[in-house]
Amino acid sequence: MIETFPIEIDVSTLEGWLKQPDAPYVVDVREEWERALCAIEGSHHMPLGTLPAEFGSLPRDKAVVFVCHHGGRSMRATQWLRAQGWSNTINLAGGMDAWATDIDPQMARY
Repeated sequence: MIETFPIEIDVSTLEGWLKQPDAPYVVDVREEWERALCAIEGSHHMPLGTLPAEFGSLPRDKAVVFVCHHGGRSMRATQWLRAQGWSNTINLAGGMDAWATDIDPQMARY
């Protein structure tokens, strides 16, 4: 059975989902300097520019949520992978800025 995933979720949805046994695989597509400032705990780093060469290492058997600063780069990653047949990819709306604002106010913002 093929599961249908939304193209985008908000930070509250991701926060709740990360506490579940079927937690998604979170991929941060920002640059290293951005990740050094703040990151979602447990996320995996794959800068957007490396995605075409490295996407084969992503899991196909669970949801993959992409995150960036505000959601633009991660949406490009999500759409590109969906065009390649990866229906399990999801964008995090608002990105790290929304996460810091709504979920973790102690997190650094830039």
